[in-house]
Amino acid sequence: MVAVLDTAVHFRDMLLADIDDVMAAEVSNYDFPWSKQIFLDCIKVGYLCRVMENAQGEFIAYAIMTAAAEESHILNISIAPAFQGRGYGRDFMHFLLDEAERHGSKDIILEVRPSNEIALKLYYSLGFMQIGLRQNYYQSYDGREDAIVMLLKLQA
Repeated sequence: MVAVLDTAVHFRDMLLADIDDVMAAEVSNYDFPWSKQIFLDCIKVGYLCRVMENAQGEFIAYAIMTAAAEESHILNISIAPAFQGRGYGRDFMHFLLDEAERHGSKDIILEVRPSNEIALKLYYSLGFMQIGLRQNYYQSYDGREDAIVMLLKLQA
């Protein structure tokens, strides 16, 4: 899969210095955000922690992904509120799909809330298919929310 990316952005490893920007996006976008410690642990254990910036060096987005045993798993992806609705999520997903292939993955999986209609629309448009449902996976104001498990085959 070849990514068609906005040439005004670039991707790099997430650094400890990025955590404040990451947390600002996380807290703004999610009612039940990951803690700062979770992000620090992801960096520490060597997960694929990536940041997207524009040509001016402004933080746009972050993603956390694992790659092992021919499978990648997108654990978290988020676009800073000021940059939402401009196609950066699609650009970042294309980057992650390419990154997964570079790591030898044949499949990529993720979980998404059924209530996250924008993300679902993006994932389906990229070719992801629902393969399962994890009941009571996410915390919600009503108790728990299921997670739709999605898969994209990267290689035939």
